[in-house]
Amino acid sequence: MEADFESKSIKVDGLNIRYITAGERGSPVLLLHGGGTDSALLSWRLSIGRISQSHRVFAPDLPGYGESDKPKVKYTNEYYVDFLGKIMDALKLERASLVGISMGGGISLGFTLKSPERVDKLVLVDSYGLGREIPGGVRSYLLVHLPLLLEMAWMMERQSRWVARWSLRWIFYNPQTVTDELVDEIWQLMKKPGVGRAFASFQRSEVRWGGVNTDFVDRLHEITVATLILHGAEDSLVPVSWAERAHRLIKGSELHIFPECGHWPPREKTEEFNRVVLEFLAK
Repeated sequence: MEADFESKSIKVDGLNIRYITAGERGSPVLLLHGGGTDSALLSWRLSIGRISQSHRVFAPDLPGYGESDKPKVKYTNEYYVDFLGKIMDALKLERASLVGISMGGGISLGFTLKSPERVDKLVLVDSYGLGREIPGGVRSYLLVHLPLLLEMAWMMERQSRWVARWSLRWIFYNPQTVTDELVDEIWQLMKKPGVGRAFASFQRSEVRWGGVNTDFVDRLHEITVATLILHGAEDSLVPVSWAERAHRLIKGSELHIFPECGHWPPREKTEEFNRVVLEFLAK
């Protein structure tokens, strides 16, 4: 369900941050997108409308993404955790529920562990930060740490709609989800100046030979806020076993696994995703 929303810009720590907002009543909900070429609208376009019927929704483009500024800094999970607090301050949000997908989930996890008093409820969607193994193994490590190879991959995706469509096979389970409209939306994002630089920096800081840098498994037992864990059963990037383990470690958490779904439930299982999230937020 697409909705009427406003696109606004706010100054945060000297940067222009674009965010989408909708809804006039209810508790605030912050939607945090993932990495790669993602953006607030790309991940949440089909969810903002439903959630804003009962909540005030804020979906920022994180630094380095979408229409927000793209400074030449070292992008790490810690950088984004710190920046999330500054976004909430700028929006005058003392507390909010966090819904984060992939990289946005890792940021939400880190922020919840750092500032639990500012988090009402936590929703982790195919979240980063739930394990140490490198998604894609040695192939991914070499791609990240061979800059020329990585730049060639980005260049091919920027120049060819076919390559952009092919790359989505790692994200979705059902190929019919990859519509011409979605490919066009992603391809247009890829052609924007500076796109991909933030994620490349993030990967270089996160992907080590011994595993990824951000792994909150040993701290999941510290989380006391109400938590919902959502995961695609066929996610080829983040194993569903990580979500199941997190569910066991976060006391009182809820787990919902989407059958025949890959790494992007808000786009692949939209109606079910929106329903499950709203039911959890209403409790």
